[in-house]
Amino acid sequence: MMIDDSRSANIVIGSEEYSLILTTKATKEIAKRYGGLQNLGDKLMKSENFELALDEIIWLITLLANQSILIQNLQNKEKKELLTEDIVELLTSPLDLASYKSAITESMFKGTKRNVESESSDEQKNAVVG
Repeated sequence: MMIDDSRSANIVIGSEEYSLILTTKATKEIAKRYGGLQNLGDKLMKSENFELALDEIIWLITLLANQSILIQNLQNKEKKELLTEDIVELLTSPLDLASYKSAITESMFKGTKRNVESESSDEQKNAVVG
């Protein structure tokens, strides 16, 4: 299922494509688990235990992929089942999970990016000349 590319990054789990989306709902869940988005990267990168790191990535992929399913279910009569961590574990390999890290990062970036172009143009307008 494809969602707006400006908000998502796509991955394939099993033979199905999913869009990873950082929604407000997902951000709240991440904040509950990690204390905020800023702590997420530290937790994933500094995990001493390989199994724990895999568990965190699987949880995050399941959370972000389910956002696109929840949006689709909200907008359509035909409901799709949510992914579970067990399903993600069964349909992926550790190599897949490593490649999903860039999609996770991309979805996080797209979900939190800010447009700062207006700030720089305002600074240019107010610059002292001479």
